[in-house]
Amino acid sequence: MGVDEKTLKLSDGDNMNQQECAISLHAYSDLTNVSPAVFLYLLKECYIYGTCKATAKFFALQQQVYQALHKMPKPGPAVFVARCLSLLPIFEPHCEGFSHLMIAALRRFFKAGKTQEDFSEAKFLITQLFKVAVCGTKLHDDRILVKMLEIFDIKLTDIKEVIGPFISRLLESQSYLTTVTLLEHLSIRRDDESFLHEMVEKQEHRAAEKYAAYIGKPMLCVLIQCYIDRKMLKQAYELLKKNNLREEFPEVYQMGKESHICSSLKKLAEKGCWDIAEMRAKSDRKLLEFLVYLAMEAGYSEKVDELCDRYSLKGFIQANEVKASLPQIRYLHVDELAIDDIIWVDEPVGLHEATSQIEVCKVIGLDCEWKPNYVKGGSNKVSIMQIATEKTVFIIDLIKLSHDAPAVLDSCLIRIFHSPQILKLGYNFQCDMKQLSQSYGEFACFKSFEMLLDIQNMFKEVGGGLSGVTKEVLGLGLNKTRRNSNWEDRPLTRNQLEYAALDAAVLIHIFYHIRSRSQSTGVSNEHNQMEWKSHIISHGGDPTKIKKKEGEKGSNT
Repeated sequence: MGVDEKTLKLSDGDNMNQQECAISLHAYSDLTNVSPAVFLYLLKECYIYGTCKATAKFFALQQQVYQALHKMPKPGPAVFVARCLSLLPIFEPHCEGFSHLMIAALRRFFKAGKTQEDFSEAKFLITQLFKVAVCGTKLHDDRILVKMLEIFDIKLTDIKEVIGPFISRLLESQSYLTTVTLLEHLSIRRDDESFLHEMVEKQEHRAAEKYAAYIGKPMLCVLIQCYIDRKMLKQAYELLKKNNLREEFPEVYQMGKESHICSSLKKLAEKGCWDIAEMRAKSDRKLLEFLVYLAMEAGYSEKVDELCDRYSLKGFIQANEVKASLPQIRYLHVDELAIDDIIWVDEPVGLHEATSQIEVCKVIGLDCEWKPNYVKGGSNKVSIMQIATEKTVFIIDLIKLSHDAPAVLDSCLIRIFHSPQILKLGYNFQCDMKQLSQSYGEFACFKSFEMLLDIQNMFKEVGGGLSGVTKEVLGLGLNKTRRNSNWEDRPLTRNQLEYAALDAAVLIHIFYHIRSRSQSTGVSNEHNQMEWKSHIISHGGDPTKIKKKEGEKGSNT
């Protein structure tokens, strides 16, 4: 069968020995003298002994069956599959899955063409199988029976005497999508609004839309009106847009379009992509006002002022009134971390002074910010680097210093990054290091570092990024709405500076929480003390190749 090691992997203790495996592989490589029963048995063995997950295994076996259909099964591929489908009911519990698999492989095989004689005989066999399945014992799932009718192109005239009971059975079991698929395949037009309403009532919207599209424009209009009556504006909008019925429902189209855009703006605002959201608003006053409301809700006051000033939203409702009406979400503020000062560093003298203060610290927090780039594959230079000590956060203007004093910047950051005496804390800082290396490839300071503890690795089970970890440890999350602001603006706003400072400073407080937890009294905590120290990493050269130092004990913190 050509089954690869991922699909079929046998161990010494398997019941299927190596000789049987060889027979299986040989049988699937040449189906000339292999019966459908043997084929299905070997297929079952391959499935049972396969080591992939179920979905991957299904597609791997489907590929193998597709290839096997090219290996001259007798009397032909279509007849061979038809006989397999007739036998599959005895292969429970694999019947349903293998039936889908065989049909999918044959459908793909047919794309390259089919032999009329082979296909005609297969069609006759499946027609008889269908009749038996409807009138006698239920051999296959109803969905599979409909798929058989489709793949073997069985017409209404071939099964006219049994189609009525079969449709009744489908409706009784409320298999609406299968029913609609069958009606469409057999070209049975059931222009019945009550059937449409029944599907909507049962929330079978996919089946209802497929049925309405099959019947035609009048039924589509009925369905859209049904959606409108049920206040399902989004579904109505999507359906009329898909079927070009905007002229029939102009008001709904306009309302749906505005709702769609507002939903898009909200998602962008939640991600902090305010520039894209503003661009999508396209100077539409209503949309811009909605964007202002989103900024207010996020607590992004400077964005509110910026939008109101830029687009002259003078008649806009007072921000304080709106803010009072919105649910207030409490976020951690930089003042709550006992930070004495946030210092902007963009001159060589200031950088030397900052470096001297940082060098004597045992623990520092690191973070970086850069202007978002919304072009696929594009990237902007890292704009600032935040270095936090216990009481001070230094925000270094990398763009200006790399231009005005590159040697000084490189020398000072080498003293910090390469020092084995300073424990450097970051959150997913490997990403930042990669961005720094790409932005300033000529700088030696970004090519290696010593003693980095990535907080992300200590809280892998906590979702929500750094904000989620902060909430888990300190009780309050971080307001991330300014994450994608323009970090190349100069000067940065006070809110931007506080946001940047907070991301670095909070790492120290999280670390102290980890350390205090691990330094509880008792011998049993010795392992815990070593656990966080074992996460300390260092790297040299390529920032993408970071490895943990063997035997690293951490700094004396």
